[in-house]
Amino acid sequence: MEISEVSLGTWQVGGKWGDPFNMESAEAVINKAIDMGVNFIDTADIYGDELSEKAVGKVVKQRSENVYVATKAGRKLKPFNADGFTGANIEKFIDDSLINSGLEKLDLLQLHCPPPAVYEKQELFETLDKIKQKGKILHYGSSVETIDEAFKAMQYPGVETIQIIFNMFRLRPIEDLFNKVETGKIGFIIRVPLASGLLSGKYTKDTEFGKKDHRTFNRGGLFFDKGETFSGIDYIKGLEAVEELKKLFGTRDKLYQYAIKWILMFERISCVIPGASRIEQVEGNLGAVDLPDLTHEQMEKVEEIYNRYFKKDIHHLW
Repeated sequence: MEISEVSLGTWQVGGKWGDPFNMESAEAVINKAIDMGVNFIDTADIYGDELSEKAVGKVVKQRSENVYVATKAGRKLKPFNADGFTGANIEKFIDDSLINSGLEKLDLLQLHCPPPAVYEKQELFETLDKIKQKGKILHYGSSVETIDEAFKAMQYPGVETIQIIFNMFRLRPIEDLFNKVETGKIGFIIRVPLASGLLSGKYTKDTEFGKKDHRTFNRGGLFFDKGETFSGIDYIKGLEAVEELKKLFGTRDKLYQYAIKWILMFERISCVIPGASRIEQVEGNLGAVDLPDLTHEQMEKVEEIYNRYFKKDIHHLW
């Protein structure tokens, strides 16, 4: 699939994290993204309690453009453990996603950050191959938390994509993943490109997030991997690093565009999927494509800032 290098993630498409899902707003964001050339949309059955999938499917079916839809399955398991990742359960989730979206097939199905033990279950991946043969999914891959999980997933020949966190505050995938995988073998989908908004440059130490916003309740990883929240870094340290990045790129209000452009500088990346809860955010995110390439000096300075602020604390974790 040839896909837009800046695509759309839909975790918060119906409103800010923790807010009630607004279908009208979600459809406006998705339509705007497609208007601007986005042809790859990433969703999941748990986003908005299935409403994200419904919004994506509704809009895609109304459009004349060929838009690829990727979803994820597995996080609805209760309890969430490796035992629940059976072929029967995953196929049921896929069937549910097809019903939610109203689509005849899913272009890409991803396991949704499963426990590491799932990658020892060969029968699960054999079932995914069979589901693919049925035409319910065209491709499958896995969304992972760690580089080790990425390599465990890639041992199965049917796995075609890896979705992973990568941003200016999460550099380890450069050497330990991207440069060790044969070119063209795997598509890398990049999530959390703005470190849960930290790299927007708009937050301060006094910024308050909603009670139901994971940036309030999951900083220590109490509910899911803490790496999903601010990329697992200390919030105050992150703010300090952001100030250095603003000086580096000479911007006070558009650091997020440089953060996305930085990701696009790596040729091994298939696409980056920043989220958006407003059409203005879609416009801003896609504006990153038009920025000039970052200089060698800028790339080196980003690495230096990461090494100084974060490497010792987080580099070994994911």
